[in-house]
Amino acid sequence: MTARYLQEEHHIFREAFRKFLQKEAYPFYDQWEEDRVIPRSFWEKMGENGFLCPWVDEKYGGLNADFAYSVVLLEEMERVGSSLVGIGLHNDIVTPYIEEYGSEEQKQRWLPKCISGEFITAIAMTEPSAGSDLAGIRMTAVKEGDHYVLNGEKTFITNGIHADLVVVVCKTDPKATPPHKGISLIVVDRDTPGFSRGKKLNKVGLHSQDTAELIFEDAKVPVENILGEEGKGFYYLMQQLQQERLIVAIEAVTAAEVMLKQTIQYVKSRDAFGKKISDFQTVQFRLAEMATEVEIGRTFLDDLIEKHINKENVVKKVSMAKYWTTEMARKVATECMQLHGGYGYMEEYEIARRYRDIPVASIYAGTNEIMKTIIVKELGL
Repeated sequence: MTARYLQEEHHIFREAFRKFLQKEAYPFYDQWEEDRVIPRSFWEKMGENGFLCPWVDEKYGGLNADFAYSVVLLEEMERVGSSLVGIGLHNDIVTPYIEEYGSEEQKQRWLPKCISGEFITAIAMTEPSAGSDLAGIRMTAVKEGDHYVLNGEKTFITNGIHADLVVVVCKTDPKATPPHKGISLIVVDRDTPGFSRGKKLNKVGLHSQDTAELIFEDAKVPVENILGEEGKGFYYLMQQLQQERLIVAIEAVTAAEVMLKQTIQYVKSRDAFGKKISDFQTVQFRLAEMATEVEIGRTFLDDLIEKHINKENVVKKVSMAKYWTTEMARKVATECMQLHGGYGYMEEYEIARRYRDIPVASIYAGTNEIMKTIIVKELGL
C-alpha cells in the first residue's frame, strides 16, 4: 500500500534516484566499505543530479521540494546501505539549521554549496564527557572583538573528516543558570585556524561513513558565523531534533524491510533435510512474526511522516517511533542472521553488514533511554 503523502511526482523522483544509485552507488558500495570512506565525488554527483537538499528554496539553488522527497531519498539510500546516513544528516538534519536560523547573508553564502555538494556539513554536539546530556557540554566560545575563540573537543561526529562546515554546539555563557541557557550554535569553516580533526574513528559498523573527533584549540571564528541568537542554541536543537529522530525511524524501518526480504529469498532457496528451509513451520512462524512487526512499524511511521509534513507536534510519537523501530530493526537483524545459518556470519552475505550497522540507531539522535524519558514526560508522569 502506498503512503498517502506520496504523489505521482514522488514516485517519478524515486525511479530516477534508483537509477542513479544503481549506476553510482550499488556497484561501488562494498569497495567504499573496505576503503572506510564514501568519496567526495559521489557527493558531487548527488549534487549535480539534484539529490542534495532538494527542499531548499529555489533562490538558493534548491527545488523547494516537500519532506516526502526527503523520505524517498532516505529510504533509497538505506536500501543501498546504512553507511549513507551521513548524506541524510547533511540533507535533513544539518542544513535545516542554516535555513531555519541563518541570516540572509549566511544562507546566500552556504546553502548553494550545500546543494551542489561542494560543501559537506556536520553537527558537533557530543563531547568525550557529554553525550545525551547536552546541557553538560564543556566546549566554550569566548567573544573577543569580532571573533569567537573556541576551545574544546567533540567526538562521534558524523561526516567529521569530510565536513567543510560544522555547526558546533558550544557555551557562549558558561555561567548561565540553568546551564542550557548559555548554549549557542556557531558554524566553523574547514580552514578555521585552531580547528583540526582528530583520528577517524574505527567503528563496529557503518564502515564507509566517516566519523571523527574534532579539536578546537583557540579556534578563531568570525562573530557573523553564529546561527540565530546567542544563548538560544539549546532551544534550536530541541526544535530540530523531532525531524532528526523521525529520520532515524525511517532508516530503521527501511533496513528491517530489506533484511526481511533478503531472508525470505534466502530460506526459499536453501535446502536442509531434504526440503527448503522455508518449508519448516518454525521458520515460517519466525518470518510471520517479523513481517507483522515490520508492517506495524511501517504503518506507524507513514502516519507519523504525514503528521510531520502537516507541521503537527509529534514529539511523543516521534520518540516512540525512534525507540521502537530501532529496537525492532535490531531484533530483525538478529533473527535474519540466525535464519541464514553459518552463511549469515560471512561478509559476502549482506545480512552480516546489516547486523553490524543497525545497533547504533538505538544510540544516536538521543539514546532510546532518552526517548523513553521524553515519552514519560509527555504522558505527564
